[in-house]
Amino acid sequence: MEVKQFRYASDNLGYLVHAQGKGIAIDAGAPGEMADYCRNQDIEILYVTNTHTHGDHTSGNQALLEKTGAEFLDCRQFSQGQIIALSSGQELEVLLTPGHTMDSVCFKGDGFVITGDTLFNATVGNCFSGDLDAFYNSLKQLMALPGDTRVFAGHDYVEAALQEAVSIEPGNPDIDGYRAAIGKEPVVSTIADELKVNPYIRFNAPTIVQLLKERNLPSHTGAERFTALMEVF
Repeated sequence: MEVKQFRYASDNLGYLVHAQGKGIAIDAGAPGEMADYCRNQDIEILYVTNTHTHGDHTSGNQALLEKTGAEFLDCRQFSQGQIIALSSGQELEVLLTPGHTMDSVCFKGDGFVITGDTLFNATVGNCFSGDLDAFYNSLKQLMALPGDTRVFAGHDYVEAALQEAVSIEPGNPDIDGYRAAIGKEPVVSTIADELKVNPYIRFNAPTIVQLLKERNLPSHTGAERFTALMEVF
Protein backbone atom coordinates (compact mmCIF):
# COMPACT_ATOMS: atom_id res chain seq x y z
CA MET A 1 0.00 0.00 0.00
CA GLU A 2 1.38 3.40 -0.99
CA VAL A 3 0.70 6.90 0.34
CA LYS A 4 0.95 9.87 -2.02
CA GLN A 5 0.96 13.28 -0.35
CA PHE A 6 -0.50 16.36 -2.05
CA ARG A 7 0.23 19.87 -0.81
CA TYR A 8 -2.42 22.54 -1.38
CA ALA A 9 -3.43 25.96 -0.03
CA SER A 10 0.13 26.59 1.21
CA ASP A 11 0.31 24.22 4.18
CA ASN A 12 -2.58 21.75 3.80
CA LEU A 13 -1.72 18.13 3.08
CA GLY A 14 -4.09 15.71 1.36
CA TYR A 15 -3.54 12.04 0.57
CA LEU A 16 -4.11 9.31 -1.94
CA VAL A 17 -3.71 5.83 -0.45
CA HIS A 18 -3.60 3.15 -3.11
CA ALA A 19 -2.79 -0.50 -3.71
CA GLN A 20 -3.05 -2.68 -6.79
CA GLY A 21 -4.58 0.12 -8.83
CA LYS A 22 -7.33 1.00 -6.33
CA GLY A 23 -7.28 4.06 -4.10
CA ILE A 24 -8.96 6.32 -1.58
CA ALA A 25 -8.60 10.11 -1.49
CA ILE A 26 -8.42 11.64 1.98
CA ASP A 27 -8.83 15.41 2.36
CA ALA A 28 -8.83 15.91 -1.40
CA GLY A 29 -8.04 19.61 -1.48
CA ALA A 30 -6.11 19.20 -4.73
CA PRO A 31 -8.76 17.40 -6.83
CA GLY A 32 -7.30 18.24 -10.22
CA GLU A 33 -3.81 17.15 -9.27
CA MET A 34 -5.12 13.98 -7.64
CA ALA A 35 -7.24 13.06 -10.65
CA ASP A 36 -4.35 13.69 -13.04
CA TYR A 37 -1.97 11.61 -10.95
CA CYS A 38 -4.42 8.71 -10.85
CA ARG A 39 -5.02 8.89 -14.57
CA ASN A 40 -1.27 8.83 -15.28
CA GLN A 41 -0.68 5.98 -12.83
CA ASP A 42 -3.77 4.01 -13.87
CA ILE A 43 -5.30 4.19 -10.38
CA GLU A 44 -9.05 4.05 -9.83
CA ILE A 45 -10.25 6.17 -6.92
CA LEU A 46 -12.90 4.10 -5.17
CA TYR A 47 -13.63 6.46 -2.28
CA VAL A 48 -13.35 10.07 -1.22
CA THR A 49 -13.38 10.89 2.50
CA ASN A 50 -12.03 13.23 5.15
CA THR A 51 -10.25 13.31 8.48
CA HIS A 52 -12.84 15.84 9.73
CA THR A 53 -15.35 18.29 8.32
CA HIS A 54 -13.48 21.61 8.41
CA GLY A 55 -13.80 23.36 5.07
CA ASP A 56 -10.11 23.39 4.24
CA HIS A 57 -10.22 19.58 4.25
CA THR A 58 -13.55 19.06 2.48
CA SER A 59 -13.29 21.74 -0.21
CA GLY A 60 -12.16 19.38 -2.95
CA ASN A 61 -14.65 16.59 -2.31
CA GLN A 62 -17.29 17.48 -4.87
CA ALA A 63 -14.86 18.22 -7.67
CA LEU A 64 -13.02 14.93 -7.21
CA LEU A 65 -16.26 12.97 -6.96
CA GLU A 66 -17.39 14.50 -10.25
CA LYS A 67 -14.05 13.76 -11.92
CA THR A 68 -13.86 10.15 -10.78
CA GLY A 69 -17.33 8.82 -9.98
CA ALA A 70 -15.98 7.62 -6.64
CA GLU A 71 -18.15 6.87 -3.62
CA PHE A 72 -18.22 9.45 -0.82
CA LEU A 73 -17.62 8.16 2.70
CA ASP A 74 -18.85 10.64 5.32
CA CYS A 75 -16.37 10.69 8.20
CA ARG A 76 -19.22 11.50 10.60
CA GLN A 77 -20.68 8.05 9.92
CA PHE A 78 -17.57 5.98 10.65
CA SER A 79 -17.32 3.60 13.60
CA GLN A 80 -14.26 2.68 15.62
CA GLY A 81 -12.27 -0.05 13.89
CA GLN A 82 -14.26 0.15 10.67
CA ILE A 83 -12.39 -1.38 7.75
CA ILE A 84 -12.12 0.26 4.33
CA ALA A 85 -10.99 -2.33 1.79
CA LEU A 86 -9.11 -1.15 -1.29
CA SER A 87 -8.09 -4.45 -2.83
CA SER A 88 -7.37 -8.02 -1.80
CA GLY A 89 -5.70 -7.85 1.62
CA GLN A 90 -5.15 -4.10 1.42
CA GLU A 91 -7.24 -2.04 3.81
CA LEU A 92 -7.41 0.94 6.13
CA GLU A 93 -8.72 0.90 9.69
CA VAL A 94 -10.70 3.87 10.99
CA LEU A 95 -9.71 5.28 14.38
CA LEU A 96 -12.20 7.64 15.99
CA THR A 97 -10.11 10.49 17.42
CA PRO A 98 -12.37 13.28 18.73
CA GLY A 99 -10.73 16.37 20.12
CA HIS A 100 -9.73 18.80 17.40
CA THR A 101 -13.34 18.34 16.31
CA MET A 102 -15.79 15.76 17.58
CA ASP A 103 -15.94 14.18 14.12
CA SER A 104 -12.16 13.81 13.74
CA VAL A 105 -10.89 10.43 12.56
CA CYS A 106 -7.54 8.91 11.64
CA PHE A 107 -6.81 6.19 9.11
CA LYS A 108 -4.36 3.41 10.00
CA GLY A 109 -2.71 1.37 7.30
CA ASP A 110 0.20 -1.06 7.20
CA GLY A 111 2.98 0.95 8.85
CA PHE A 112 1.39 4.39 8.64
CA VAL A 113 -1.39 6.56 10.02
CA ILE A 114 -3.07 9.59 8.46
CA THR A 115 -3.85 11.89 11.36
CA GLY A 116 -5.53 14.98 9.92
CA ASP A 117 -5.51 17.81 12.47
CA THR A 118 -5.36 15.52 15.50
CA LEU A 119 -1.61 14.88 15.55
CA PHE A 120 0.75 17.07 13.56
CA ASN A 121 4.47 16.58 13.05
CA ALA A 122 5.93 18.06 16.27
CA THR A 123 2.65 19.46 17.63
CA VAL A 124 -1.08 18.74 17.88
CA GLY A 125 -4.21 20.44 16.63
CA ASN A 126 -6.25 23.05 18.43
CA CYS A 127 -9.04 21.64 20.59
CA PHE A 128 -11.95 23.30 18.82
CA SER A 129 -14.34 20.77 20.34
CA GLY A 130 -13.51 22.02 23.82
CA ASP A 131 -13.24 18.42 25.05
CA LEU A 132 -9.64 18.05 26.21
CA ASP A 133 -10.38 14.69 27.87
CA ALA A 134 -11.50 13.27 24.53
CA PHE A 135 -8.46 14.78 22.81
CA TYR A 136 -6.15 13.25 25.43
CA ASN A 137 -7.65 9.80 24.91
CA SER A 138 -7.40 10.17 21.14
CA LEU A 139 -3.72 11.05 21.34
CA LYS A 140 -3.11 8.15 23.73
CA GLN A 141 -4.59 5.87 21.09
CA LEU A 142 -2.09 7.17 18.53
CA MET A 143 0.81 7.06 20.99
CA ALA A 144 0.17 3.34 21.47
CA LEU A 145 0.86 2.57 17.80
CA PRO A 146 4.21 0.92 16.95
CA GLY A 147 7.08 3.38 17.08
CA ASP A 148 7.97 2.95 13.42
CA THR A 149 4.45 3.92 12.30
CA ARG A 150 4.79 6.82 9.84
CA VAL A 151 2.74 9.91 10.68
CA PHE A 152 1.10 11.77 7.79
CA ALA A 153 -0.60 14.91 9.13
CA GLY A 154 -3.14 17.37 7.75
CA HIS A 155 -0.86 20.42 7.65
CA ASP A 156 2.82 21.23 7.36
CA TYR A 157 3.41 23.23 10.53
CA VAL A 158 6.84 21.74 11.17
CA GLU A 159 9.01 24.84 11.43
CA ALA A 160 6.66 26.75 13.73
CA ALA A 161 6.03 23.60 15.76
CA LEU A 162 9.72 22.98 16.32
CA GLN A 163 10.26 26.58 17.40
CA GLU A 164 7.52 26.10 19.96
CA ALA A 165 8.97 22.76 21.05
CA VAL A 166 12.31 24.46 21.72
CA SER A 167 10.60 27.19 23.73
CA ILE A 168 8.80 24.61 25.89
CA GLU A 169 11.66 22.14 26.26
CA PRO A 170 14.89 24.01 25.34
CA GLY A 171 17.15 21.23 26.56
CA ASN A 172 15.61 18.49 24.42
CA PRO A 173 18.58 16.92 22.56
CA ASP A 174 16.39 15.25 19.93
CA ILE A 175 14.89 18.36 18.33
CA ASP A 176 17.84 19.19 16.06
CA GLY A 177 17.98 15.64 14.74
CA TYR A 178 14.23 15.67 14.10
CA ARG A 179 14.53 18.93 12.16
CA ALA A 180 17.33 17.51 10.02
CA ALA A 181 15.56 14.21 9.34
CA ILE A 182 12.00 15.24 8.55
CA GLY A 183 11.35 15.45 4.84
CA LYS A 184 10.02 18.50 3.06
CA GLU A 185 8.26 16.38 0.42
CA PRO A 186 6.67 14.29 1.70
CA VAL A 187 6.36 15.67 5.21
CA VAL A 188 6.44 12.60 7.44
CA SER A 189 7.75 11.49 10.82
CA THR A 190 7.16 8.44 13.00
CA ILE A 191 5.37 7.86 16.29
CA ALA A 192 8.78 7.28 17.90
CA ASP A 193 9.97 10.64 16.56
CA GLU A 194 6.91 12.38 17.97
CA LEU A 195 7.37 10.84 21.39
CA LYS A 196 10.88 12.31 21.44
CA VAL A 197 10.11 15.89 20.41
CA ASN A 198 6.38 16.68 20.39
CA PRO A 199 5.78 18.42 23.75
CA TYR A 200 2.03 17.84 23.70
CA ILE A 201 2.42 14.07 23.74
CA ARG A 202 5.49 14.14 26.00
CA PHE A 203 3.34 14.79 29.05
CA ASN A 204 4.91 11.77 30.77
CA ALA A 205 8.50 12.90 30.11
CA PRO A 206 10.35 13.85 33.33
CA THR A 207 11.40 17.20 31.87
CA ILE A 208 7.80 18.12 31.09
CA VAL A 209 6.58 16.97 34.50
CA GLN A 210 9.27 19.09 36.16
CA LEU A 211 8.40 22.10 34.00
CA LEU A 212 4.77 21.93 35.07
CA LYS A 213 5.69 21.50 38.73
CA GLU A 214 7.96 24.55 38.58
CA ARG A 215 5.04 26.57 37.23
CA ASN A 216 2.69 25.22 39.89
CA LEU A 217 0.51 23.65 37.22
CA PRO A 218 -1.46 20.39 37.63
CA SER A 219 0.93 17.50 37.11
CA HIS A 220 -0.34 14.43 38.96
CA THR A 221 -1.79 12.52 35.99
CA GLY A 222 -1.17 12.37 32.27
CA ALA A 223 -4.54 13.93 31.60
CA GLU A 224 -3.79 16.81 33.96
CA ARG A 225 -0.41 17.41 32.37
CA PHE A 226 -1.83 17.34 28.84
CA THR A 227 -4.57 19.78 29.80
CA ALA A 228 -2.04 22.12 31.39
CA LEU A 229 0.17 22.05 28.30
CA MET A 230 -2.78 22.78 26.02
CA GLU A 231 -4.10 25.60 28.18
CA VAL A 232 -0.79 27.32 28.94
CA PHE A 233 1.20 26.89 25.74
